[in-house]
Amino acid sequence: MIRRVVWVAVFLVLIDSAWAKDERSIKDLSKALAGLARDVDPAEAEQISVIAHTTARSLAREYHVVLNPEFQAFLVNVGARKRGWCGHWAADIGAHLKELKPRTLVLHWGVAYDHTSSENNCLVVTARNQPFKDGIILDGWRRAGRLFWCRVIKDDEYELEQHYGHSGITAWKENMQWSAWLQDYEPGKSKSKRATNDKANEASSAREERASNSDSRQPATQ
Repeated sequence: MIRRVVWVAVFLVLIDSAWAKDERSIKDLSKALAGLARDVDPAEAEQISVIAHTTARSLAREYHVVLNPEFQAFLVNVGARKRGWCGHWAADIGAHLKELKPRTLVLHWGVAYDHTSSENNCLVVTARNQPFKDGIILDGWRRAGRLFWCRVIKDDEYELEQHYGHSGITAWKENMQWSAWLQDYEPGKSKSKRATNDKANEASSAREERASNSDSRQPATQ
């Protein structure tokens, strides 16, 4: 009985700590999004930050994430989990964010190391008429439900020509097809969640085949 009480107490402490970190991250991301341009609506920036963070945490429960993203990908590979590739995270978080129909911020789909076993997919948010590379990454996959975010050009985990130290050359590129889906707010034109899942599952099958032939630190996506 005492051991159970102690375990519950430790669990609650960990939960409180996680929420405290999320609360700080939500405020910081809201500020960063609002700072992308003078005409960005701070309320819209806050909405996107809150939804991105809370959806990432919710998906971790929905996907039954354990340990880390790489192990979750392994579970998907062997059929023990249905979802958990990076593309699943991007698609599901993106589906919630596009429901906001942002006016002063723009949603984009980013891909790094495309068509390799190290591929990763994420969302990128920019101000209107702002280059993709100047945007902010939103990645629920990388930290297994704890939203990771930073400027595209500051993401030193995804760089090209990374031999000794950091090259400063981002590996992130925009996937125009899926950016178009994220930016499609008109009634009757948006793709269904089933279509989104089909795309994610199709790509993940291809990634699974490549991953089976390669020991990668990061098998990912859709």
